[in-house]
Amino acid sequence: MATIATSRAEIRDDRGFFYVLAMAMALANVIGFGTQFAMGRSSFGAPALVHFHALVFVGWVGFFVFQTWLVSHGRVAQHRRMGWIGAGYAAVMIVIGITATVAMVRAGRAPFFFQPGYFLVMNSLGVLTFAGLLWWAVALRRRTEWHRRIVICAMTAIMGPAFGRIVPAPLIIPWAAWGVFAAMMLFPIAGAIYDLRRHGRVHPAWWAGIAILVGMQVTMDVIAVTPIGTGLYAMATAGSPGAAIAPLAYPPFPPLS
Repeated sequence: MATIATSRAEIRDDRGFFYVLAMAMALANVIGFGTQFAMGRSSFGAPALVHFHALVFVGWVGFFVFQTWLVSHGRVAQHRRMGWIGAGYAAVMIVIGITATVAMVRAGRAPFFFQPGYFLVMNSLGVLTFAGLLWWAVALRRRTEWHRRIVICAMTAIMGPAFGRIVPAPLIIPWAAWGVFAAMMLFPIAGAIYDLRRHGRVHPAWWAGIAILVGMQVTMDVIAVTPIGTGLYAMATAGSPGAAIAPLAYPPFPPLS
């Protein structure tokens, strides 16, 4: 009984840390996308699908922060009821995320610091990994220590677009994707360090989540350069301006304004 009580006390004590971590992830999104808008690199002139994609993903960030806020304020029952909304939301994000990515490569609008074929695989696999980890976390909802850590890892999987706008990606070609990935991984690494200092060990959920995220990144690199990746690019861009762009060639740098 004493062991159980201590475990529950530690779970309660950790609530504040996970709320702060969630807020930091939300702030990274605000900085990344807000800076681009402030510098005039993003505008309201983008296609409607881009705006819808932005609303869906911003909505998820808000939902994610709200869910961690509920837990940090002891409203666990409400958090659990709303968790099913998050599970359904993830399915919507898969559809919108992949659809928007395909639309970008079809229009020949992949970021110039990524190969178009790599960009297609990267964004698609990122949102699929996010959903898979989130659904796993929902399945582990009764194992709080696992649940909250896997949710953070799920969120990490879709932090790439934010950090792609923060890190100097054009300056680290051809390692831009790995530079962005290194920045993303600061969050689960921070969680592992917190565990080590607070509890004297790294919870296995971090090791599992980090392994999956590293596997995601390596898989992106492998698939993009194989016939599978180039075949997917050909299918996605068939009959569009993107079909004339080599999937593994970097687009030209935009003109200086």
